[in-house]
Amino acid sequence: MAVIGPGTADPQLAALAYQVGAELAARGAVLLCGGLAGVMEAAARGAREASPPGRSIGLLPGTDRSAGNPYLDHALATGLGEARDGALVSSADAVIAVGCNPGTLIEIGYALTRERPLAVLAGWSVLDPAGEPVAGFRVARTPAEAVALVLGPAD
Repeated sequence: MAVIGPGTADPQLAALAYQVGAELAARGAVLLCGGLAGVMEAAARGAREASPPGRSIGLLPGTDRSAGNPYLDHALATGLGEARDGALVSSADAVIAVGCNPGTLIEIGYALTRERPLAVLAGWSVLDPAGEPVAGFRVARTPAEAVALVLGPAD
């Protein structure tokens, strides 16, 4: 399960990402992220601090594993730069975007074209030329709803 979002996050956005990470851990999902700061770090921290703790993997853009945030269980140095975004989405069963910036929008595009289940929390809404939501683009109001939209209801 990929969690994507900006590399900088205000306290409110970080709290949402943290809760998404904790929800994923509670569901037994492995969290994939870009491995850096902001939303990625908050989600990995949420997974790590959950009870029981979840696991997280960061796909880093550079070649230095130590550049990953301290909450990752595994930091993979891809050396791919921004191209790692495609690898991240391709490796995920589903994607949750927390917040949005141009880089996140690119990852959302990958999720849509690769037909990965997608939920957007506290991000942009995307409409087609007729003003209708883009197929596959689901907006969540809470972290629990975002996880349920991509994984189905909890048991």
